[in-house]
Amino acid sequence: MTMSERRTRPLSRGRRFDLRATAMSFALIAAALIAAGLAVRALAGVVQRRPVWGVVLLCVAVAAVLAHGRRRRRLSAARIARQAGEALEQATTTALDALDAPAPAPSAAPAPTGPYGEGALHTADAPGVPGVLDYDALSPEEFEEAIAALCVRDGCTGVRVVGGAGDLGADVVGLSPGGHRLVIQCKRYGDDNKVGSQDLQRFGGTCFTVHEADVALVVTTSDFTAPAREYAEQCGITCVDRGDLLAWSADPARRPWAAGTGGADA
Repeated sequence: MTMSERRTRPLSRGRRFDLRATAMSFALIAAALIAAGLAVRALAGVVQRRPVWGVVLLCVAVAAVLAHGRRRRRLSAARIARQAGEALEQATTTALDALDAPAPAPSAAPAPTGPYGEGALHTADAPGVPGVLDYDALSPEEFEEAIAALCVRDGCTGVRVVGGAGDLGADVVGLSPGGHRLVIQCKRYGDDNKVGSQDLQRFGGTCFTVHEADVALVVTTSDFTAPAREYAEQCGITCVDRGDLLAWSADPARRPWAAGTGGADA
């Protein structure tokens, strides 16, 4: 009995490893990744500048994902195109509505404070003087800014707060409406701490010779001792105690530098 010989398929010889083709493949993949990264970066910049377009791009991406999922379920190309078009149309309508919507009204900003803000002058009431700042609630730095704000309110120019280390007694400087150079020292003291003669002597030694003041003022939330007032009168320094300060704050006509200019800046 003769048995037929069974034919066997020859083993296919594997493809030879091609180094050049492999290198080219990696290069193309790297180039594609770089291009994708640049595209994402550019799109991120566009979205940051125009958030509305971010909504459009997101809707387009969702439509593309839905189209890809439906394609895997063997839906017709016409139906996929119709759904993608509807999603894009809805995204465009949303973007146009966002562009046409009125801008939100800006929230009310707090009243400005500091040397040039009205809020520095009218944030509280002093006892018995309506509309005057409560100077006792201020820090020494805030008190200097409040005095500078009073000067600006009453027509002074070039007003600056210069108090600090090495100020040589000057806390606020500026020019009066009549062009006189003002040099002011601010003393935010309590009622039980009066400005003494030593304070006036230190200020008197620099206000005219160093700061070249035409009018020198010492303004305090307290009072002055009798020797201090006597020294100030001898040197031509104007003393502004608590009562004078409250009167000046309530009435712009009570400019304290007018006494030092012979009424020229009244």
